[in-house]
Amino acid sequence: MSTPIALVGILLALLLGVALGYIIRLRLAASRLESVEALSQKIVDEARREAETLKKEALLQAKDQLYQMKLDLESESKERRSELTQWEKRLDKKEETLDRKASTLDSRENEYLKRDSELVKMREDTAERLKEYEGLVTEQKATLERLAGMTQDQAKAELIANIESQARHDSAKTLMRIEAETKEASQKKAQEILGLACKRYAGDYAVEKTVSVVALPNDEMKGRIIGREGRNIRAIEAATGIDLIIDDTPEAVIISGFNPLRREVARRSLERLISDGRIHPARIEEVVKKIETEVDASVKEAGEQATFDVGVHGIHPEIIKLIGRLKYRSSYAQNVLIHSLEVAFLCGIMASELGLNPQQAKRAGLLHDIGKAVDHEIEGPHAVIGADLAKRYGEKPHIVHALAAHHEDVAPDSVLDVLVQAADALSGARPGARREMLESYVRRLEDLERIATAHKGVASAYAIQAGRELRIVLETERTSDDMALMISHDVARKIEEELTYPGQIKVTVIRETRAVDYAK
Repeated sequence: MSTPIALVGILLALLLGVALGYIIRLRLAASRLESVEALSQKIVDEARREAETLKKEALLQAKDQLYQMKLDLESESKERRSELTQWEKRLDKKEETLDRKASTLDSRENEYLKRDSELVKMREDTAERLKEYEGLVTEQKATLERLAGMTQDQAKAELIANIESQARHDSAKTLMRIEAETKEASQKKAQEILGLACKRYAGDYAVEKTVSVVALPNDEMKGRIIGREGRNIRAIEAATGIDLIIDDTPEAVIISGFNPLRREVARRSLERLISDGRIHPARIEEVVKKIETEVDASVKEAGEQATFDVGVHGIHPEIIKLIGRLKYRSSYAQNVLIHSLEVAFLCGIMASELGLNPQQAKRAGLLHDIGKAVDHEIEGPHAVIGADLAKRYGEKPHIVHALAAHHEDVAPDSVLDVLVQAADALSGARPGARREMLESYVRRLEDLERIATAHKGVASAYAIQAGRELRIVLETERTSDDMALMISHDVARKIEEELTYPGQIKVTVIRETRAVDYAK
């Protein structure tokens, strides 16, 4: 019996342990639940406090903004009120001014009406007196005609003929005296005239271009140049600084730009890209940089070649680059580098004829237009710009002054200044140097001959040497040597008044006496 009782005791002990364990677990769970609830309550309380803090801060910020907006609105309203007050004052002043002007105009109108009535009265008095004077003049004319034995028109014609003959005779003598005095003028004046009369240098000229055209192998190349969404053409324009015009022109792209160097870089770059076939932004930038280096080298080489051809030395390297840049610059369809070489040669020839230093003259002639290399970048006349550059790079004062004076931006004060002016005019005025419409050229020749043939006694007139000289042949029987001088003077003045032309026009009047007989 003891064994079952022991087992029952053990079972009871186990049940009691299990019950105690369960009770302990329940109490532990309850304590944990209480701590969790306390923690949750604490978190909720903290969140509520933070929310209240944020709410207060938001309210404070809103109040600050409202206050600032109120201040701004009051300031703006104050400014508007001040402006309105000023406008009101101005309007009041203008109204006062208009009132004064109106009163002034009224007074002036009254004065003018009074003067008008006085003038009407004076006009009536004058008309009456004029009738009296006309009656007296008519009586005097009749008396004079009766005493002189001729009419008034006959006497007037005879008097005018005598006065005209005497005036022409006196004018011819005066012209002969002036010509004699001119021939005896100072050596400086003679040098200027000789410089203007030197033979012009003839050379080729280049047509001025503001656009360049690049030929394409086919029209499909236009799409490759444009690129996807235009990225290639934008890359070319950004790298070169010029505009590409792609239109309906078959197998051609137009490059437009006022800077000739950039246009040349763009032209060469586009041709190389087309020949290479690889056209994309990276390749475009690479090719443009290479072409810029090549063009810089060619510019320097052109400047050095120009100085070598002219025979001047010791020029600053920067000025040599400016001379080379003139290779890509045109003016009135004349290449400026070729024009500068022509002016240098002309200056040298004229200086040698006049006994001056030809090297200094060539130097001034070669450098006279270097301002055109940068005149699209610097404000001012190109002559003044070139003189400033020459002075900056160590050229002598008389060279600098010749550059500045070749377009009368400063007054010439030496023979060298006049030589550069003359050579510049001769290079630009020679036939073919600059573009000129055929119609205007022919019209100028016709106007020259028309002015000459309008004079009495002119048998024929011819405009020769591209309009630089006008030769007039007179009728021997109807003219005299004195009249030849008068006609040459009158025609020259008439040309100066009516025509526009470069340089000067020589008027030559020819009158010859021929004696003809026959041997039988």
